[in-house]
Amino acid sequence: MNILETIAANKAREIAFRKKIISRALLENTQLFKRPTFSLADSLVSSEFGIIAEHKRRSPSRPIINQSLPVADVVQGYANAGVCGISVLTDTTYFGGCIDDILIARSAVATPLLRKEFILDEYQVVEAKSTGADAILLLACMLKPYEIKNLSVLAMSFGMEILLEVRDLEEFERSICPEISLVGVNNRNLKDFKTDVRTSLEMAEHIPSEFVKVSESGINDANIVHELRQAGYQGFLIGEHFMKNENPGLAARAFINELMAFA
Repeated sequence: MNILETIAANKAREIAFRKKIISRALLENTQLFKRPTFSLADSLVSSEFGIIAEHKRRSPSRPIINQSLPVADVVQGYANAGVCGISVLTDTTYFGGCIDDILIARSAVATPLLRKEFILDEYQVVEAKSTGADAILLLACMLKPYEIKNLSVLAMSFGMEILLEVRDLEEFERSICPEISLVGVNNRNLKDFKTDVRTSLEMAEHIPSEFVKVSESGINDANIVHELRQAGYQGFLIGEHFMKNENPGLAARAFINELMAFA
C-alpha cells in the first residue's frame, strides 16, 4: 500500500466515524451552511499579487512548522496583510489540523477560505460548507474522474468553488470538468517530497486561460512569483514560508510588499 492508499484508507475510517457523530442533515441545517460564499477565483483575478496564505501546523515532510499560534491570530494576520484567500488544512493525522480550524477562521475573517483536505466523500463537502469554507480542494491523484465530477457538482450547487490539484498533464486531462474554476499545480513530488517550481512552468501552457491557474508548494521568493505570473499564473499558495515565522501575517505582508515592487 503506497502513501496515497494509506491516506485514503485512514480518511475513509475518519469520515465514517464523523458521519456517526453529526448527520449530513444536521450540517445542512447550520447557519453557516446558508451563508453566501466569497469567490476565491474573483479575488485572485482582481489582484496584483494573488497570494493564498495557508494555516499549516505541520506536514509529512516537516513534523513541526508552527504549532503554538492560535488559528484566529494567524488568519487575522493574513487578512490584515491583504491576502486574496486563506487555505486551512483540516487533516489531523498528517497536518495536525481539524475541521474546527475552519470554524474559527470563518469567525475571525471575511476573506475567502479554502478547505484543504483529502476529500473523498460528499459528506466532507457538506461539512466544508457548514463550517464556513468558500472553496474546496480536490486531489486528482486520489480521485477518479467521475468522483471529481460528482463532488464538483455538489460543491457548485452550494455556491462553492473547486480548486483541482494536479501534478502533470495526464492528471489534468483526465480530471478536468466544467464545474472546475481553479486549477492548482503541485510543485511537490509526493514520492520524495522535493519541490520544483518548474513543474508549474511546464504545465502553464497546457492549462487553458478559462481556468484560474494556481501554483502550489515551494514558493518562497518574490522573483519566483513574478516568473510564474509571467507564465499565466494568478494564484500562489504559500504556507510553510509564512508559518515558520513567529508572526505569519507580518511575513505575508513583507512578501506582498516585495511583489508590489514588480507591479
